[in-house]
Amino acid sequence: QVQLVESGGGLVQPGGSLRLSCAASGSIFSIYAMGWYRQAPGKQRELVATITSGGSTNYADSVKGRFTISRDNAKNTVYLQMNSLKPEDTAVYYCNAHKVIVTTGYNYWGQGTQVTVSS
Repeated sequence: QVQLVESGGGLVQPGGSLRLSCAASGSIFSIYAMGWYRQAPGKQRELVATITSGGSTNYADSVKGRFTISRDNAKNTVYLQMNSLKPEDTAVYYCNAHKVIVTTGYNYWGQGTQVTVSS
């Protein structure tokens, strides 16, 4: 099992910045990728950014140039630096870990952290 603990959410003004953190614990070996997803009320959960064990990153078009995902292997932690925040970024942000053992995949989710962008 993998446990994911998120932190860093809160209320910010448009144009502001926020950094989310996700610490993984438990059976963390064989984690292929980690990422951030978000879900606004009445909307489907959508991918925000991912990073693989090799360091490759992927971003949703809506956040490219504004958000940066990074990792600290020593701390088993993934970060999401969010700059130039817009009201449309308001959502619950969920940390995800994708684990692969041979050819079998497993997904783990954090509890979510609220990000609200408002003046």
